[in-house]
Amino acid sequence: MKKDKNKHKEKSEEKEIEIKDETNLEEEILEDEATEDKVEEEVSVEKLEETIKELKDTVLRKAAEFENYKRRTNSEQQDLWKYAAESFIIKILPVYDDLQRSIEHLDESNLDSIKDGLKLVTDKFAKALDEQGIKKIEAQGKTFDVDYHEALLQQPSKDVEPNTVIQEVEAGYLYKDKVIKHSKVIVSQEVEEPIEANQNDNEE
Repeated sequence: MKKDKNKHKEKSEEKEIEIKDETNLEEEILEDEATEDKVEEEVSVEKLEETIKELKDTVLRKAAEFENYKRRTNSEQQDLWKYAAESFIIKILPVYDDLQRSIEHLDESNLDSIKDGLKLVTDKFAKALDEQGIKKIEAQGKTFDVDYHEALLQQPSKDVEPNTVIQEVEAGYLYKDKVIKHSKVIVSQEVEEPIEANQNDNEE
């Protein structure tokens, strides 16, 4: 009977040891898992910090590139406005040179050749203006139009309809579709018929 009790006691102790071992094992597993989680968290934090650092560097680099782009664009725009007339000036400089040469060779003995030379210079100048979209406003013989003409005075005329441009005093110009200088003109008006003097007296 005593032996049975001892055996039972031994078995109970063995079960307790097994339970303790299992408990210890579970605790170790939990500790290992907690350690792994902690390590993973530390790794994730490090990765996040690296990613944030990379993003900051990228943002700073892009910001610097954008500032450089803005400065370059502003500079190009300023140059564009500053030198906008460059192509036109290049075209009219030869005309200016031709006029200078004509003046230098001015002589009463060669007036006809000077006249021909000036005609060529004028044609060259007109071509340069035309290429830039600058055209002369046709005024002579046209109906007066306030959008294109500026009337200096009116003159009675039997030869044309009233309100017709009979003389262009100063030429006007269009730049593409915009009037940049109105033509200064003289405009016709209706001729008033003279009233016959003492018409009623004669009838009596």
